[in-house]
Amino acid sequence: MSTTRRTRVAAYGLLTDGDQILLCRLAKRLPGHREARWTLPGGGIDFGEPPEAAMIREVQEETGLLVEATLLAGIDSIVADAGGVPCHNIRIMYRARIVSGSLRNEIHGSTDLCQWWHKDQCPELVDVAQAGLRLAFS
Repeated sequence: MSTTRRTRVAAYGLLTDGDQILLCRLAKRLPGHREARWTLPGGGIDFGEPPEAAMIREVQEETGLLVEATLLAGIDSIVADAGGVPCHNIRIMYRARIVSGSLRNEIHGSTDLCQWWHKDQCPELVDVAQAGLRLAFS
């Protein structure tokens, strides 16, 4: 009898401006997200998609901003429960800079609000955002 397990690889952008970082609020309508929790802009990598391209796509989808990666900031890994299924989450984080666009909120997506936060006054963060905050300001 085999146990169902899953691996998810995702790419995220670390966008900073001085002591501020851009965060996205997870949509409350998603399963398990009844409370306001914030994450980095980014998300899952599509099959065959280069991680840097996934970060650029996801940041634009969630924030309206076109960005470019400036540096691979770090990779982290965590095993967590995803609805009763063990999930190995591998997160690739890039420092990024804004090329163009205007900040806007994602409509009907995994996030519903984007906002700049001072590094010392961030709201409740999911684990990938905590890791990103440490990387962004270390």
